[in-house]
Amino acid sequence: MLEGAAGRVDRIGRERVGTYLSSKAPIRHLDPILLATAFLLTAFGSVMVWSASSARLRDQGLPEDFLFQRQLVFSAVGFGVMVVAATFSYRRLKAWGPLLYVGGLATLGLVLVPGIGSRVAGAQRWISFGFFQMQPAEFMKLGVIAVLALVLSERRSEPTWIDALKTVAIAGAPAALIYVQPDLGTLLVLIVVAVAALVVAGTRLRVLVVMLALGVAGTVAVLNLGLLQEYQVARLTAFLDPGQDLDRTGYNLNQARIGVGSGGMTGTGLFAGTQTNLDFVPEVHTDFIFVAVGEELGFVGATLLLGLFAVFLWRAVRIAVLSKDLFGTLLASGVVAMIAFQMFINIGMTIGVSPITGIPLPFVSFGGSSLVTTYAATGILLNVHMRRFV
Repeated sequence: MLEGAAGRVDRIGRERVGTYLSSKAPIRHLDPILLATAFLLTAFGSVMVWSASSARLRDQGLPEDFLFQRQLVFSAVGFGVMVVAATFSYRRLKAWGPLLYVGGLATLGLVLVPGIGSRVAGAQRWISFGFFQMQPAEFMKLGVIAVLALVLSERRSEPTWIDALKTVAIAGAPAALIYVQPDLGTLLVLIVVAVAALVVAGTRLRVLVVMLALGVAGTVAVLNLGLLQEYQVARLTAFLDPGQDLDRTGYNLNQARIGVGSGGMTGTGLFAGTQTNLDFVPEVHTDFIFVAVGEELGFVGATLLLGLFAVFLWRAVRIAVLSKDLFGTLLASGVVAMIAFQMFINIGMTIGVSPITGIPLPFVSFGGSSLVTTYAATGILLNVHMRRFV
């Protein structure tokens, strides 16, 4: 009996020491696999950006590695943001989250102000700072995730109808501003993040079914009541009949499928893809980066990329499950939903299984705002994991 009591005392003592060390040195519980996978995805993407953009840059008289070098700079900035996001306790986001959310809404409003927001190809989504264009909608994703986690984690029981309506309002306010830009891809991401938050928080099935039915009805209304421009509807529905109007609405999808299909097993090799380098596929270094992967690296390269994403998402889901509190679980789950949905839509739109919405591929597509946001989300994941014992 004395030995058993001594054993319990010893175990409790070790747990207290472990908790103390965890609070003083949370880096002891860093997830190296998640971190290494993020770096590998970034390296993979940077090389593909270089390969996909070199021919166009050469034709314009610019250095072939111009965008590659910029992507490296964005990666360095993203790494710094990730370190900051992982350093402080994620529980401070309960106080900071609403401030980030309100600030994000204000910035989204500034984008729409003439003279402040930059218009490119008919869309006004950016604020220019020298060579860098900030896209506030990207950063708004994290603000929505933080506020949803705060609201839904404060409940002592499953979310009610009121909580579901609050969730819709929290995601709906920035979604309305993003719709005006327009940026349908980010709008869809916010919807998916909101649904994921309700599911993880334990919302009853009947509430989810009603919300889903209202969402479907709203989507049908948007497509049929003239709330979208004709070209936007055509882009969203082109994947349903890719053979229709190959010169306009079906052009991007058709060329993307040709590029991915021509890669075969091992691809044509880096810098050697015809669809990629002869300007058949528009925006191949951003929205259609997976075309370059499929054409130049083939099935093997595409499988490797998907495998890296699978490892990253596995570790992220594991972090959500192991979190010490519901707030951390909801934060991590929101990041999982954001990255998984963007990956599915981006890759799906190049092979004809999802609508073309202009969503970047996390870590891989060229773009500073997207890359920095993804690294900030990775920092939040690391933060939750390192503090799972305190």
